Amino acid sequence: MKRAYIVTALTCLVIMTVSIGCFRILNLTGGKDHLKIGFIYDNDESTPYTYNFSLAKDAVEKKYGEKVEIVTCSNVLDDEMEEPLRELADEGCDIIFFNGYSEKVLELAPEYPGTEFCQASYMDMSNMTVPENYHTFKGEAYQGRYVSGIAAGMKIKQMITEGVICGDQAIVGFVAAFPNSEVISGYTAFLLGVRSVVPQAVMRVCYTHTWSSYALEKDAAETLISEGCVVISQHTDTIGPAVACEEASDKNTQVYFVGWGQSMSEVAPGASLVAARICWEPYVLSAVELVMADKKIESGISGKVHGNDVSAGFDKGWVEMIDLNLPIVAPGTQEAMDVAIEQFRRGNSDFVFKGDYKGGSQSDPSKTIDLRGGYTENENTSYPLFDYILSDVITIVE
Repeated sequence: MKRAYIVTALTCLVIMTVSIGCFRILNLTGGKDHLKIGFIYDNDESTPYTYNFSLAKDAVEKKYGEKVEIVTCSNVLDDEMEEPLRELADEGCDIIFFNGYSEKVLELAPEYPGTEFCQASYMDMSNMTVPENYHTFKGEAYQGRYVSGIAAGMKIKQMITEGVICGDQAIVGFVAAFPNSEVISGYTAFLLGVRSVVPQAVMRVCYTHTWSSYALEKDAAETLISEGCVVISQHTDTIGPAVACEEASDKNTQVYFVGWGQSMSEVAPGASLVAARICWEPYVLSAVELVMADKKIESGISGKVHGNDVSAGFDKGWVEMIDLNLPIVAPGTQEAMDVAIEQFRRGNSDFVFKGDYKGGSQSDPSKTIDLRGGYTENENTSYPLFDYILSDVITIVE
């Protein structure tokens, strides 16, 4: 009996020793049980772009609760990035997310090897060597733009059929921030989506030369409305263009609006057709999970991995359509959108930048493109690179 007791005790001791050893091994290789996370925004949550990005922060808080401590800095201009970046890194943030386009993030990342820096893609990273702790990411926006264009095209087709406008009045407007490839790629995809329904449609583009100015954006939209645009979209950060469309409708000039980043149905209930957005949540949630597990971020991200850069579209939930305004969209709009979305989900996107179009590069006048041979966006980088102004169908309004 006594001998059995001793054996049992020894057995328990061995089990405890093995358990403690296993715990120590798991603790060393199983990652962290708590993270400090920083978010730096170029604006605040009152603007569509930052609000949309902040949804990823909310998703992290909801999923991880007390396992994470989140610090947020808002209204940080690109040229003012260094101070808040250093503060968050010095405070011990394990990972920091940015929606601004400052090069300071890339420059300072090597100084803080214990922090992962994840920045919304702002340039072509395909031929760049970056620090191991610097990462870029972006949803393939052109997909959402194209599907948005289908919704706009369906409405324009309805207006033509019902005699509201003539075929030569199929003009769409676009309020654009800057003449860079990200913006040009987006509005071109939007127009090509429209033309997939209304082949004669053309576009007028008005630049504001700033990402965020309610007054300039609204003024640009009003200019486009005065030039006969019947649907307007935007790649800027405020609700100004949506408000301009709603006010035009109140004055018996029916102009419809297609949003970007968030729904505009509250500010433009009589004009807003639909909106598309990049979903930042899939990347941010995965990055947090991987850092918590002490794994390289790109090792577990579901998307197209280009080194330390990742992109994806409808297929991985990185792009989605929101708030289809059923009372005012044309019949069959959802079905038409679904056909294109299903193609994207199956990995087919070659149909977007393709057709009997030619254009010249905005950044290099010596470069031209012929889309009869097609163009593949986001092939090697998450940052959009299409910067050709299509001849005859796109006009830049000065």
